[in-house]
Amino acid sequence: MADQRSVDRDTAVSSAALALRWEEPPEGPVLVLLDQTRLPAEEVELVCTDVPVLVEAIRSLAVRGAPLLGIAGAYGVALAAVRGFDVDEAAESLAHARPTAVNLAYGVRRAAAAYHAAAKGGADAEGAAAAALAEARALHREDAEASDRMAEHGLALLDELLPAGGYRILTHCNTGALVSGGGGTALAVAAAVHRAGQLRRLWVDETRPLLQGARLTAYEAARAGMAYTLLTDNAAGSLFAAGEVDAVLIGADRIAADGSVANKVGSYPLAVLASYHHVPFVVVAPTTTLDLATADGASIEVEQRPGHEVTDITVPYAPAAGAQAGTGIPVAPLGTQAYNPAFDVTPPELVTAIVTEAGAVSPVTADGIAELCARSRSGNGMMSI
Repeated sequence: MADQRSVDRDTAVSSAALALRWEEPPEGPVLVLLDQTRLPAEEVELVCTDVPVLVEAIRSLAVRGAPLLGIAGAYGVALAAVRGFDVDEAAESLAHARPTAVNLAYGVRRAAAAYHAAAKGGADAEGAAAAALAEARALHREDAEASDRMAEHGLALLDELLPAGGYRILTHCNTGALVSGGGGTALAVAAAVHRAGQLRRLWVDETRPLLQGARLTAYEAARAGMAYTLLTDNAAGSLFAAGEVDAVLIGADRIAADGSVANKVGSYPLAVLASYHHVPFVVVAPTTTLDLATADGASIEVEQRPGHEVTDITVPYAPAAGAQAGTGIPVAPLGTQAYNPAFDVTPPELVTAIVTEAGAVSPVTADGIAELCARSRSGNGMMSI
């Protein structure tokens, strides 16, 4: 079951924590999400009281972004446990809500493992549920801390790659506080550049078909006071040709063992453009996005989205009375088939560096990815590049 409520515009996303939070009102625990499908026109919270509502929120992109999906998945397991639902059934449903972002299944596994470990150790249902919730909260804190460290490492990397400063950064999709327990991934680096007084311009791809750059990244950039300009995805090439891009910063939903990067569709063409124009192409993602069990890019399952996201223009936050899901203003002839992958995969040879909270790796190789994972587990500092 879900409820919706408006958010005070003065405080809505001034804190990254408001993208997702756990609350315990008298009627029982809930998971509260900022409904990202309704931004920027409305700031509305979605209140989830059970896992099916959360699964639908994940599938509809009301909550999205690889790190935040991991946090949502962990809290979803805790929600099922606290409210007395079948934890294994909830975990299975959550883990498969979206296939490409590895963080979702990671968060689900962590909370479920904590629940079962507590139960096996003799805890009662309430104690096991508390263990799952504690694990979800731990993941939430870790991700917020990871955002801060990624921002530091990313800023240091840009200073090394482009010592002249005054960066003009191009970014794709949305990678800020709306995708994270903290400040985000790639946009957190851009924000650090901004705070250092070194951001000349943030170029924001509108990011077809769901306009997550236009609706969400521009929204966050405006609130942060960044100098930003929105552009259509197919205008990026003209910016490169004019010498107006100093670096590309993107996030990731899954990074394979060989360093192949799955990110919002449109990322791969940017990597090709960046390579041709000798512009650094930097991926910023937490180590929870590294997936050593996926050998290479060809092994990454790419989510296919509904065709109506391409053939229709839908205003998600103001549906017409009686409108059905997926309806909108048609921009293609009736019956048009649409190819609508949610992600594409960039091969490692086109990636200048991958920045994580454990440090950066460059050049991007299987050995470098493995060493980065090992450093993350050991808690050591930044890997030299």
